[in-house]
Amino acid sequence: MLDVNGGTLPDQIYARMVEAILRGDYVDSKKLPTESELASQFGVSRPTVREALSRLRSDGIIESRRGSGSQVVRAPGTPASSMPSIRNYSDIERYYAYRTVVESGAAAAAAEFRTADDLTTIRACLEAQTLAMESGNKGIEDDIRFHRAIARASHNQFFVAAVETSVAPIRQFMELARSVRSKMTVERVRLVRMEHQQILDSIEKRSPADAAEATRLHILNAKRRIFDAAKLR
Repeated sequence: MLDVNGGTLPDQIYARMVEAILRGDYVDSKKLPTESELASQFGVSRPTVREALSRLRSDGIIESRRGSGSQVVRAPGTPASSMPSIRNYSDIERYYAYRTVVESGAAAAAAEFRTADDLTTIRACLEAQTLAMESGNKGIEDDIRFHRAIARASHNQFFVAAVETSVAPIRQFMELARSVRSKMTVERVRLVRMEHQQILDSIEKRSPADAAEATRLHILNAKRRIFDAAKLR
């Protein structure tokens, strides 16, 4: 419900959309509902929604294309190029140190605040990734969805935004590692599955410390696999 004392209607729609984007409501497809759907959702006119969307476009948060609708291009409050480029070995070390802190924190928060629906989503992402890898596919997007789902389960928009800005390097490194190997070995599939399962189990039993530690170990192992694959060590 909109707040009659919360500013103009477009301002309130804008604020609600920013909250939804930071919460990760549109993370998987990045596509926003249509103007008509948003108008119905918020109980306002299409011109009101259009004005809020115009402001989101002006802020560089969404892009709109005729015939394709609007989609999220970056998290609110983050610069368009918020993740520094990775240029050398030391940058890789720094990136994984950053990722370890952020994602361990997100997993700990997820263990504390997750819902039954969050667990269902995380579990589905894990199953999809395992199936993809067992079928000989890279499963990169399913892996990324797994980590995004954990961030969303934290119900903390700052963790969601931080993990979202980390997606490009995650994808880059996973592509690097898996381009070296034409197919994931059975042992590698088993290890990745086990590491992810330990994170999920800790979140399910509401153990923030265990969830943070399982995530820390998984990310450290992921870094090691990157170095092994690229023969950087």
